Amino acid sequence: MTDAGVTFDPLAAEQLDNPYPVYQRLRDDEPIFYAPEFDLWIVTRYEDVVAVTRDHETFSSKDAVRSSLDSPPPQVVEELARGFPVRPTLTDSDEPLHRRLRGLVNQAFTRKRVQDLAPELGASADELIDSFVAHGEVDLIESFAWPFPLMGIGDMLGVPRSDLSDLHQWSYDWLQLIQATDPVEDLVRYARSYVALQHYVREALEERRRNPMTDLMSALLAARSDGESPLSLDEAMWVPLNLIVAGHVTVTRAIANSVDLLIRHPATKAELLKRPDLLPDALEEFLRLESPAQGLFRTTTKDVEIGGKSLPKGSRLMVHYGSSNRDPDVFERPGEIEPERTNLRAHLAFGRGIHHCIGAPLARLELEIALRALLDKLPGLDFVPDDPPIRDTIFFARGFKYFPIRWETISS
Repeated sequence: MTDAGVTFDPLAAEQLDNPYPVYQRLRDDEPIFYAPEFDLWIVTRYEDVVAVTRDHETFSSKDAVRSSLDSPPPQVVEELARGFPVRPTLTDSDEPLHRRLRGLVNQAFTRKRVQDLAPELGASADELIDSFVAHGEVDLIESFAWPFPLMGIGDMLGVPRSDLSDLHQWSYDWLQLIQATDPVEDLVRYARSYVALQHYVREALEERRRNPMTDLMSALLAARSDGESPLSLDEAMWVPLNLIVAGHVTVTRAIANSVDLLIRHPATKAELLKRPDLLPDALEEFLRLESPAQGLFRTTTKDVEIGGKSLPKGSRLMVHYGSSNRDPDVFERPGEIEPERTNLRAHLAFGRGIHHCIGAPLARLELEIALRALLDKLPGLDFVPDDPPIRDTIFFARGFKYFPIRWETISS
């Protein structure tokens, strides 16, 4: 509990359901506070979050996705030893390594490569929805929200679609592993999945080195910058691994979060059906209001003062995007969906600074195609009575693991 009498626990049932009143009280009364249960300083105001994310020298991104740095149980360590030594990714690396990785990845992960996926993504969305449209009811997560974005990142990487189910399970298990809140036997199983994912990516890269293709993995191995050597296999394997996990899990959450908002705001849904040109701006509001990544973590490299608080070297922080994206000092009427607000893209759903998400253009494209297809093909989209959605339980994320929807079926 904070000095202001607020309990911060992202996994508590009431905060999984609606954390925003808690965030508001924290921004108002204790915008930077220490949560001893998690050994974390939580940064909740927009101005402070931006300050932290822009100062990458003072606030290291090492372990940026780990809510806890506790050592895993010996059984988990033994299982992880069957894999490869973990190297920093774009998400959790500092300079100068981050600059090297991003420069090389940018050569492969081009805007043209993303835009070239649009026709295939549209076809994938139609294919998935057509497979269940006659049913009238479905779990959106299982039938659409995870397969669709993984098809996109899989096609970009050159991954066979027959492997996508395994990649999805391995990705989700990795998130559960780094959260480390489940029983040891489950953590061992998650570690086994993570090792399988490592070997899968490594073998795919080795095949590209022998037989280059036109996909992103081949482009990563071929990328070069002035004065820099190309990525070694040991370096390169963590890039597609990172893209597979972050590149679909985040969009999975964004799709279901957006549909949840549309159903809860029928006037917005009606306006988008009448004016589909508003959809790209509306999805920015969906990302702001229900940010799939609620925050990531930083570690201070020296004693520092931020927001009036003095933090010693080695302090761990959570920069809370979910809270800062509803900061009324930045966004007027922060709880409302307003696609025509002037600072539409000021939100932090994709981070800020050198670690701004490299996959943001792909995520936006996938989200727009997904929502457009769902609105077009599923008239009367609604919740299923007496079968409520179930929130996922990932400390730094917000989404659903089960999201039943129904719609009006059209008789032939």
